[in-house]
Amino acid sequence: MIFLFLWFLAPLIALALTVTLLGAQIQDLALLAQILIASEILSLALGLAAYQLFQRLKLANIHVKIALTYALGLGMMLLNILFVSIPMFLSKQDSALLIILIIFAALVALGFSQVMARSITRGLAQLAQAAEKIAGGDLSFRARVQTGDEVEKVAAAFNRMIEQLAEMQKREKELEHARRALVAAVSHDLRTPLTALRAMIEAINDGVVTDESQIKQYLQNAQNEIQNFSRLVDDLFELTQLDVSGARFAKESSSLRDLISDTLESMQAHARAKDIALSGEVAPNIDPVPMNAFKIQRVLSNLLQNAIRHTPRGGAVRVRADLVEDGRAVRVEVADTGEGIAAEDLPRVFEPFYRGDKARTRDESSGAGLGLAIARGFVDAHGGEIKVESRIGEGSKFFFTLPRN
Repeated sequence: MIFLFLWFLAPLIALALTVTLLGAQIQDLALLAQILIASEILSLALGLAAYQLFQRLKLANIHVKIALTYALGLGMMLLNILFVSIPMFLSKQDSALLIILIIFAALVALGFSQVMARSITRGLAQLAQAAEKIAGGDLSFRARVQTGDEVEKVAAAFNRMIEQLAEMQKREKELEHARRALVAAVSHDLRTPLTALRAMIEAINDGVVTDESQIKQYLQNAQNEIQNFSRLVDDLFELTQLDVSGARFAKESSSLRDLISDTLESMQAHARAKDIALSGEVAPNIDPVPMNAFKIQRVLSNLLQNAIRHTPRGGAVRVRADLVEDGRAVRVEVADTGEGIAAEDLPRVFEPFYRGDKARTRDESSGAGLGLAIARGFVDAHGGEIKVESRIGEGSKFFFTLPRN
């Protein structure tokens, strides 16, 4: 430890300087060494004894510690002078004057030690105040310490910690709000098909509906509601898996061209029913692409269903796939000529259950509001990115990228 090394080194340096500067003899060095060691031991013993006493009395604060440090150094100097210098003076007046000057210097040094201690304790008091504010829940307070030393560095680190705590608190509130909104949305979208199912089954069971064709229609409607219910449960499970597992999927080199072609073919009947022109264009040399083909097909299907749902009759939906970033990634775009999305809704379209309609009305084609959230989760899991551009009355353009390495 460095302080032990310095204590051992101090008398050796003093003896070496005595030989070099004064040319002292061996017998004088032996006497001087005894005096130096005795004064060092005595000073240290007195300093440690004083420190232990103040510790027991609960007085060993920073002011006392710094004062003891100064006093220890000055005490050693005074002891050395008393042991060595006083016998050499010709008169007692000279000895007394030297002692007076040393006492004067000691008092000045002790006063300066208090100034230094105050500069330290002022910063520590700020830190203590900040800690109390945090304990009381106030994360807006910052410790303002400008001492230029380690205390200022600690205060800066402390302030960064408060900022991180404030950010975490904000994020926690947002997550709590999102959780409440999610529970409310799930309750709404689960209650709707269940209410419809109960009403139709009760009507059939109570004999309210007796016509065979009407019963058949009720059963068909009940089957449709069960399918909607099943899709909603599947989407909720998928969304939960994305949140819990971090969505780690096995990827292999696959044909994006074939995937787009198959998905467009599966959507043609839906598009024709609404008189919507559905087309696709894939750049050459785009294959192969490392991906989980099932998940990316789900992304593309969700985007196409969303585009067809919000495009009026006679409109068009187009899929385009290109190489980007000098061939290091692919970009898949789904553009429609639909109603468009309001600017204030664009940042939230990928949130679960968000449909952009404040009344949250639901019809059979509106969907549960999970498709885009699931699409984002799948694209993120592939290391890609999904975005949207849209203007009211001009249509929307959803596009996502996938790395090719």
